[in-house]
Amino acid sequence: MQTRTIGIIMTVIGIIMLLYNSFNYVITEKVVDIGQIQINKEVNHPLEWSPIVGVVLAVVGVVLIIRKNK
Repeated sequence: MQTRTIGIIMTVIGIIMLLYNSFNYVITEKVVDIGQIQINKEVNHPLEWSPIVGVVLAVVGVVLIIRKNK
């Protein structure tokens, strides 16, 4: 891949990470399984990251874009 393309991708990902600094995903777990009786529960798993990660990605992406043009 070209350096400029990687810089654009990193910048976009960095901006998205700044806007959305966490998300949840849900899985279903079996609690009880007795013959035909099943009890399930949904478990939320939050995934969070620091906004600093988004800033670093965006800055490095911009640097790669500018560096490629020179």
